[in-house]
Amino acid sequence: VHLAAIYIRYSISEEVQDGTVVGNIAKDLGLDKSALIDRRYRIVSGSTEPVFQVNQNDGILFVKRRIDREEVCERTSPCLIQLKTVLENPLEIHYVAVEILDINDHSPVFPEKEKRLEISESALAGARFQLQAARDPDVGQFSIQQYKLSHNDYFRVEVKDRGEDGKIPILVIQKSLDRETAANHSLILTALDGGKPPKSGKMNILVNVLDVNDNTPVFSKDVYSVMLDENAPVGTTVTQLNATDLDEGPNGDVMYSLSKSMNQNILKLFDINPLTGEITVKGLIDYEEKNRYEIEIQASDKGLAPLTTEKSVIIKILDVNDNAPEIEVTSFSSSIPEDSRPGTTVALISVNDLDSGLNGKVICSTGDDVPFTLSPSLQDKMYSLVTKSPLDREKQSQYDLTITAKDAGQPPLSSEKTINVVVSDVNDNSPEFSLSPYTFYVTETNEPGASVFSVKAFDRDENENARISYHILRDGSEDSKVASFLNINSENGDIMALKSFDFETLKTFQFHVVASDSGTPPLSSNVTVNVFILDQNDNAPVILYPVSSNGSAEGVEEIPRNVNAGHLVTKVRAYDADIGYNGWLLFSLQEVTDHSLFGLDRYTGQIRTLRSFTETDEAEHKLVILVKDNGNVSLSATATVIVKLVEPKEAFAASDVKSSAKADEENNVTFYLMITLGSVSALFLISIIVLIAMQCSKSTDYTSKYLQETNYDGTLCHSIQYRSGDKRYMLVGPRTSIGSTIVPGSHANTLRIAVSYRTVYHLSHLPQPLRCFCCSERFCRMVSV
Repeated sequence: VHLAAIYIRYSISEEVQDGTVVGNIAKDLGLDKSALIDRRYRIVSGSTEPVFQVNQNDGILFVKRRIDREEVCERTSPCLIQLKTVLENPLEIHYVAVEILDINDHSPVFPEKEKRLEISESALAGARFQLQAARDPDVGQFSIQQYKLSHNDYFRVEVKDRGEDGKIPILVIQKSLDRETAANHSLILTALDGGKPPKSGKMNILVNVLDVNDNTPVFSKDVYSVMLDENAPVGTTVTQLNATDLDEGPNGDVMYSLSKSMNQNILKLFDINPLTGEITVKGLIDYEEKNRYEIEIQASDKGLAPLTTEKSVIIKILDVNDNAPEIEVTSFSSSIPEDSRPGTTVALISVNDLDSGLNGKVICSTGDDVPFTLSPSLQDKMYSLVTKSPLDREKQSQYDLTITAKDAGQPPLSSEKTINVVVSDVNDNSPEFSLSPYTFYVTETNEPGASVFSVKAFDRDENENARISYHILRDGSEDSKVASFLNINSENGDIMALKSFDFETLKTFQFHVVASDSGTPPLSSNVTVNVFILDQNDNAPVILYPVSSNGSAEGVEEIPRNVNAGHLVTKVRAYDADIGYNGWLLFSLQEVTDHSLFGLDRYTGQIRTLRSFTETDEAEHKLVILVKDNGNVSLSATATVIVKLVEPKEAFAASDVKSSAKADEENNVTFYLMITLGSVSALFLISIIVLIAMQCSKSTDYTSKYLQETNYDGTLCHSIQYRSGDKRYMLVGPRTSIGSTIVPGSHANTLRIAVSYRTVYHLSHLPQPLRCFCCSERFCRMVSV
C-alpha cells in the first residue's frame, strides 16, 4: 500500500448550480487515464454536511447541492471547506480545501423601520444621537460601506467604524432647533453596501422637538433648621419642604430627593417623600455618634430635561439619657499585702458617660461592708480605690468589689464593674498545735527507729509562711536526756524512738517540741509532750521462796506426821516486775507424788494438807510448783518443795531451828522488797506531782468517772470500779487504813490508784472472777464486767 498526502486548494462562488465542476483532482495530480484503470476515487470525510462529490473513475470534483456561504461559514472569512479524498490501489490520500467565495446576495436591513427621537429645542448644535446600525450578512466589500441622510437644514449623519461590529450611524445637530418653526422633522437614513451596483436599506427617523424647560424650582425658605430628639422612632417627621416651579405641565411639577453626593451613612438615617417633600427618620439617631446633620435636598421638575435646585437642611440632635456610665480600671494591683496601712491605693478607676449635661454627670460608689472606699481624684471622672481599714488575710483572703457608677439623668442609668482584690499573706501568725499539751502512751519494748507518735501544728498563713518544720527542744534537763533518744521528722512531726523503752526502768517522761514556720522572720511555738510507758509482759515471775537459783527454786519442809487436814505446809513466795495482768501470778501443781495429800492455793501459793497422814504414806514427798503470770503470752518459773514427814518430837526440834532460819530469810526478803518498792514509789511520786499540776489546769472532773465501793474489814481486800464507755473495770488491792486516791493521768484503758504505801496498780480488763491478793477469797460478787 502506498500512502501519499497531497494538499490541493480550489475556490468557487456561492449559489452556483448543482453539478458545477470545482476541479479535476487526478489531472491536477498529473495522473493520466491509464493510471486510473482499476483505481477508484472517493471522499472519506468533510468539514460540513457533504456538498461536494467526486467522480470515482476520473477524479473530477463537482458541486452536489446549492451552497449558501452565509449558512456554511456565517461571517468567517475566508470560508474553507476541508475534504479528505482517497485513491485506491495503491492507497493514496489527498487533502482538498474548497474556498466559498461571497457574492452580493443580501441587502442591508435596519432592525426597525421607524425611529422616533425627542430632542429639546434647547439642544445645542453638535449634539450627537447614536442610531442603530443596519445589518448585512455579506462580508468584505459587499458589507455596509456608508450611510446617507435625506436632505435637511438641521441634521447630518456621521459614520463611526467599530471593526467587527461594523459601521454605526450617528445623528448630529448642525443647527439649533426651533420648536416654534418646526415642531418635528422626518428624515430618511439609507445604508449602502459595496456591491456594483450597491444594494441599500432604509429607515425613517421622526424627530419631535420638545418645549424648553427654562424655569428651575424655588424653595419657600432660605434656611431650614430643625431640632430632633435622639432615638426618635423610625417614621418620625423631621420637617417638610416646599418648592414651586413657574413652568407649566410637567416642567412645573416638582419632585424631591436626597442628594446622592451625601455620605452614605446620612442616606441610611433620613428619607424624603418625593411628592410632598416631607423628611422622615429612617434609621437610629444617636446623639453620641453625631449631634448635628446637614443634608442636601434636591427639587427637580418633571421636564424632559429636568432642572434641579438644591437646599441644605440643618438638623440638630437633642441628647436623651440613653447611655449608662462606663467604668474602666486604668491601673490595678490585683494583690495587696494584708499589713497594708489604711489609705493604700489599690486601683485607679476612670468613669465616662457619653451623654451630655446632667445625663453625663456620674457618681461612683462601692459597698459599705468592705474595707475599701473610693476617693475622688483631682482629675475629672477619676477615682482611687483605697483601703479604709486594716486587712486580715486569715479572716478573708480576697474581695469581690462591686463598683457602681450612676449618672444624674432622669431616669438615672447605672452600671457596675466587679474587680477581684487578693489579700496577700504576711507572716503574722505563729504555728499552733492541735493539742496542748500532748499525752501519748507508748508500749514498752517498742521497735527502735519506728514512729511511736506524732504531733501536728498548723499555721493560718500560707505558702512559705505556713510551711512548718519541727524540732525537739533540748535544754540539758533530765527530761531532755530521755528525749535525746527521740528523733522527729522535721516535715510531718512524726516522732521516732531510737531505742526501746522499759517500763520497769522508765514509766513516764516529758519533753518539748518546737514548730517554726518558714517566714521572714520565722515565727515559732512549742508544746509539751507527756509520754507514759505502758507495761508489757516482758518479765518472768521471780520465786523468792524457795530460794531461786538459775531459774529454778528448791526447798525442804519438815512436818509432823500427826498433822490434820488443812495444815499449812509452806507458802511459795514469788513476784513479777510487771504490773496488772502481766504481774498477776497464778500457782499450780505441776508434779506431786501423791495428789490426795497436798493441795495448792491457785492465788496465794499456800500448800496445805488435804488429809491426815497414815503409816503407809511415804516419808518424803516432792512437789513441783509452776508459777506463771497472766499476760497474753504467759511467762513462768518453777519451784520444787520437798516435804519430809517426821515424828512429832523431831518436828518440834527442827521447828525451832527452821523458825530461826525462816526469820532470817524473811528479813532478807523484806529488805529487798522495801528497796524495790521504794525505788518504784519515788519514780511514780515525781510523775504524780507533774500530772496533778497539769490536770489541775483542766476543767474535766475525773472523779465523776469512778465509783468507789465500800472497803471491807477483815482479810478481804478493797476494790475500786472504773467505768469507760460501755465497759466497767475493777482494781483489787490490799486494804489500807487511809483509803485510796485516784491519781490524775488515768485514761480510758488504765486506772492508777495510789495506796498508802506508794504501791501503784494498773487495772486492765479482767475476763474472769477475781480473788483477794491477801487471802485468796473469791469475791466475784464485787465485779461486774
